[in-house]
Amino acid sequence: MRTTINGASLNYQILGNSGPWVAISPGGRRALAAVQPLAQRIAAAGYRVLIHDRRNCGASDVMLSGDAAEHEVWADDLHALLTQLGALSADSRVYVGGSSSGCRMALAFALRYPQAVRGLLLWRVTGGQFAAQRLAREYYGQYIAAAQAGGMAAMCAMPHFRDLSAAHAPNRERLLAADPQAVIAAMTRWSNGFLQEAELPVIGATEQQLRSIQVPACVIPGNDNTHPKAVGETLAHLLPDAELNSLFADHLDVDVVPAEDWATKETEMAAMLLAFLKHRSARG
Repeated sequence: MRTTINGASLNYQILGNSGPWVAISPGGRRALAAVQPLAQRIAAAGYRVLIHDRRNCGASDVMLSGDAAEHEVWADDLHALLTQLGALSADSRVYVGGSSSGCRMALAFALRYPQAVRGLLLWRVTGGQFAAQRLAREYYGQYIAAAQAGGMAAMCAMPHFRDLSAAHAPNRERLLAADPQAVIAAMTRWSNGFLQEAELPVIGATEQQLRSIQVPACVIPGNDNTHPKAVGETLAHLLPDAELNSLFADHLDVDVVPAEDWATKETEMAAMLLAFLKHRSARG
């Protein structure tokens, strides 16, 4: 399904026909298919699960502009999408969560729309100097360099944006028509945002902000240098009402553990999330 939210055409799916609403998002710039199996497990347990391609991801529109951090823009889009779908009202709130960049979006959602959140599902939490530098380069630095060297055509030729154009044809025309200097400026702001938050407990939120979040949270730390185990544990400690779960006993000294390794733990992770959802839903 597709709808226009805050000027961007977003691709989305709803799994399940009844029960409390849950919205989850994948890490990186992955498409909704990355969390579809997990969403199916949650929906089968009696929940309505929204998954969507965030702008600049999957089959949704590419829009490389704005002053706010991308995870904040994604949070605003998600709130508007949930509102349009009728998931939010005076009597209805939503469980929001995700992995890595999806986790950052969920935290931003809780900070910007506290009245809309019933609980948080947070896994593979990002934080620390290494993560900030790596993600700034991965998400923005390489594309800034391409645009500086060869304009928007060079950026279009890179795998991520080539895939976005293949998934949603209007993206290629939109990218080629964009002002490269404006795109470089936007990406530079976003990159600097990562670098400036390297010393925060998690990328995207200060300690004071995290302590202000009053909804319950299920935290499952990562196990690599981009998603340090200690960062997830710190998040669980700072959130006032958090349950800490662990999928991997050890932290691995690698840039990032492949998503496939986490996929092997999907059944176990789904059980953790569903136990949290069942317990918290029962408490109302």
